[in-house]
Amino acid sequence: MGAFSFARWRQKGDVVGNSPTSSQRSGQRLGQGVRLRPGGRAGQRPDRVDRAAWRTFFLALAELGGALLLALSSTVAAESGKVVAAWVTAMASLAVAGWVMFTLVPALARRTPLRWLAYRIDYRVTREGIVYLGGIFIVALAALNTGNNLLFMVLACLLAGILISGVISQLVLSGIEVRLVLPEHIFAGRPVLALAELINHKQRIPSFSLQLVGVMGKSREGGKPENEILTTPIYFPYVPRHQTAQQNVELRFAARGIYRQDLLGVRTRFPFGFLEKTRRVASAVEAVVYPAVEPTGELSEILPLVAGELESFLRGRGQDLYAIRDFQTSDSARHVDWKASAKTGVLQVREFTRDDDRRVLLVLDPFVPSGLDASGSSDPLFERGVALCASLAWHFHELDSVLAFRSGGFGTPMGSASESIYSILRHLAAAAPLPAPAGRSFLDELAAEPDVFKIIVTRQSRESVPASLWSSSYILFLGE
Repeated sequence: MGAFSFARWRQKGDVVGNSPTSSQRSGQRLGQGVRLRPGGRAGQRPDRVDRAAWRTFFLALAELGGALLLALSSTVAAESGKVVAAWVTAMASLAVAGWVMFTLVPALARRTPLRWLAYRIDYRVTREGIVYLGGIFIVALAALNTGNNLLFMVLACLLAGILISGVISQLVLSGIEVRLVLPEHIFAGRPVLALAELINHKQRIPSFSLQLVGVMGKSREGGKPENEILTTPIYFPYVPRHQTAQQNVELRFAARGIYRQDLLGVRTRFPFGFLEKTRRVASAVEAVVYPAVEPTGELSEILPLVAGELESFLRGRGQDLYAIRDFQTSDSARHVDWKASAKTGVLQVREFTRDDDRRVLLVLDPFVPSGLDASGSSDPLFERGVALCASLAWHFHELDSVLAFRSGGFGTPMGSASESIYSILRHLAAAAPLPAPAGRSFLDELAAEPDVFKIIVTRQSRESVPASLWSSSYILFLGE
């Protein structure tokens, strides 16, 4: 049949093709993606100075400082025996603190961006962190038992290391926007290149040692987890301030289907590796993985038979000579080949191919035979049928045939195969077996169209095929 090739790509919103014979082409043009901002509106500067908020902040500090001085004065007056002065200064200190709490603090809260409160962060203590905490526990026991001031100083430094690690890792994770871009057309079993970006919106602080990871999520019905897109972490050693870091990552999807990544994570162990923090980010990344399209041995055996059946069905009036045969009473005299008749001594007529000799209706029968249960897309027979339909559709696409496709509840109109090929593959990516319908069968409906040559992939038995369907169809029985 020849090698299969996929060479059409589209830039940013146009149709993007994928070559199942070349993994290098798959990353040249990337079509679908998602940008995940850490919060706020697009184009808004996160570090813009709010002068009114700063004035309120310093005013609150000054008033709290005055309240502290009043409290100290109250203590001094109480120790000196001045009860009235102590009571007055204490009440004044409480009044100033209350004023700050009920007036200035709410004003500051309204002006403070609290997007970081919405961050969903998972924590995991690493093996190094467990060793470090064990050392802290030993030093703490030693300090309490001996009362040695040097051990207490060492313990304070160790605890300060944990505090510093938490603050720095929080700064590293904050202000990061995630972007994951996938090729628009992906085929099962073929590597494709995706683009991962981390955008640092912080104006003054870079981020170090980050990983973009896929976080396991539940299915939309609350059942088993969805098929994940990102299964391997992508490492970014350094993301400069107010800049973007990019990584190309090779992805491979083992089977056809719909893959979703509902959650992405930005992970870091920076700076000391004691704690692994993962900030969860909601995403809406979805990949439609088409069935594998390969020239298998089975397909190579089928195609000559299909070509012969198609040629036999479509003989008729056209421009190209099809065959010379004996004259029949229903033949027109103008088709008599007098030269061949003179040679053989028997009247011969010419047959011509029809002009529409490439019109094909490809059919996938998704209905299981009566008495069997629809076992889902993991059914090996059904998977075989899907793979055959995908390969046949791509074969007729390469021939630039006029193709239509039909399956349970889905169909494409008769037209150029290049216009409908990706619609067909997209349906096959999510196709699943269906229970047998009641009443008129799917094959009976196809028998009502005798003028179109049909290639039918089905699990039904030979006895269930309508007799009128044999003369206009080539049928592939999956159970045989």
